[in-house]
Amino acid sequence: MSDLLLPLPILIAFATAILAFFFRSGPEGRWISVAGSVAMLIAAAMLLSQVLTDGIQVAQMGTWAAPFGITLVADTLSAVMVVITGITGLAVAVYATADISPEMEESGYHALFQVLIAGVSGAFLTGDLFNLYVWFEVMLIASFGLLVLGGRRVQMDAGIKYVTLNLISTIMFLSGIGLLYGVTGTLNMADLHQKVQAADPGLVTVIATLFLVGFGIKSAVFPLFFWLPAAYHTPAFSVSAVFAGLLTKVGVYAMMRMFTLVFTQDIGWTHGLMLWVAVATMITGVLGAAAQTDFRRILSFHIVSQIGYMVLGLALLTPLALMGAVFYLVHHIIVKANLFLVSGVANRIAGSTEIDHIGGLYRGAPLLAFLFLVPAFSLAGFPPLSGFWAKYVLVKASLDLELWLVAAAALAVGLMTIYSMTKIWGRAFWKPHPGGTVPSLGSLSASERFFLLSPIAGLAILTVVIGLFPEPFVQVATRAAEELLDPSAYVTAVLGAPVTEVAE
Repeated sequence: MSDLLLPLPILIAFATAILAFFFRSGPEGRWISVAGSVAMLIAAAMLLSQVLTDGIQVAQMGTWAAPFGITLVADTLSAVMVVITGITGLAVAVYATADISPEMEESGYHALFQVLIAGVSGAFLTGDLFNLYVWFEVMLIASFGLLVLGGRRVQMDAGIKYVTLNLISTIMFLSGIGLLYGVTGTLNMADLHQKVQAADPGLVTVIATLFLVGFGIKSAVFPLFFWLPAAYHTPAFSVSAVFAGLLTKVGVYAMMRMFTLVFTQDIGWTHGLMLWVAVATMITGVLGAAAQTDFRRILSFHIVSQIGYMVLGLALLTPLALMGAVFYLVHHIIVKANLFLVSGVANRIAGSTEIDHIGGLYRGAPLLAFLFLVPAFSLAGFPPLSGFWAKYVLVKASLDLELWLVAAAALAVGLMTIYSMTKIWGRAFWKPHPGGTVPSLGSLSASERFFLLSPIAGLAILTVVIGLFPEPFVQVATRAAEELLDPSAYVTAVLGAPVTEVAE
């Protein structure tokens, strides 16, 4: 069954993209996108259920056995990430029905959006490095198209920065792939797990550093993050939301996969570097957010800051830390996408995302104010929301290793995050509007209110559920962390043979 189910989320997204493109001139395209997103989420949920029940699922495309053919693999982490991609995709697809203009729809917004979802899903499910590169390129092409859709000058400027930095990342990624293939003769990640052990440790460390920098650019870690806050505030709000939720997390996922499955030989240098990069990323991102006054720019810098927590979990490389990193990934995707969706509604009814130019949202739109507070408090780490548990686990993991300064930095960044969220609250929601008006959801039609607020409410409810009932989510994250730390089951599932250690 895995041969059919594994590629299904990818195939559904591509099929939806094709249909949406053919019907882009009318309203049918948006409903095709929504229907396709529902189908993709169902397929992803079925895949996760099968993984949790039967273990790691593997499909060899074209009946070519690994490590020679194209391999798709779903372990717990992959399956969870595809499900969260489906949830985010559906929320944004529904929101886009009231956010994206007919002109952007006719230019192919819905098709590009679904291609992006397909690329993200493919990156999570691929079992070899070359196809990971292919899926990154699919994502890059689709995301660039979405970023510049509308053709405004600020979008084009952001698009150039975005593509330039990502192309540099691609060059480093491809260079690492070439060197790794030259050393091992394979690009299948399960096969690499064994063959890298026989390679020269010094050369492997150099190659690992190349991958670390390449994925670091895509993840927006310090000091490679400048493209993100320069780009994410410029496109349509639906585009910002899906970018904020998913794109950098693919880079983090790739880093987690490579540095637990492939580069396990000598991790002192790379993981030591990761640790201080993680701390610098947290601090730099939150300080950047504190200096901003635009709703989306503040949120963009907080993406950078929160990426630091995820990299921290990987750098510590303990069962608790990796569990925290996986939990943080899921929590942050939901919360960050939701905050960008809220910013879109605020802009719609108040006329701007510059928080000094708007106000009165609490008085005129109390429902929107409440829906902002849920993800904002979760991002800051308030109990009992999902962000509290994510931060608590990572701080606990740091303290267990007696990394007092790292734990202190994580806590301090949480306090600074509270400052940024209260700044948005105080200026955009609490103070009166400088124009003397009272922004109201009543200025939107009934259908606009439904399609804009229902995905925000759905994601907020999910955030509360994860916070109030964290145990099942922690169990799944713990299982994912265990599989990352002990990849023998992954290797056996892909190669069909027990793991054999290569003597040095």
